[in-house]
Amino acid sequence: MNEDIVLQIGREALYLIVILSAPLLLSALFVGLIVGVFQAATQIQEQTLSFIPKLMALVVALVLMGPWLLQSWVGFTQSLFLRIPSLIG
Repeated sequence: MNEDIVLQIGREALYLIVILSAPLLLSALFVGLIVGVFQAATQIQEQTLSFIPKLMALVVALVLMGPWLLQSWVGFTQSLFLRIPSLIG
């Protein structure tokens, strides 16, 4: 196994991490933005007001995107395991 293969596997793993985290982070970002605009408009500066909607958005995103996220993760792991014989010898 040479350095190029290790770098390629690492690059694929980092790309998968970005792809898996993007739906959850984007949903929290948009809900946080909406709550922030609401707080600025009403001048309510309660910290817990922004936490619960973000948490609910994360739960909804995880329920909706969970099967796809798991399928992507399992597919990467299976392809990595199938590449082991070619990496060893």
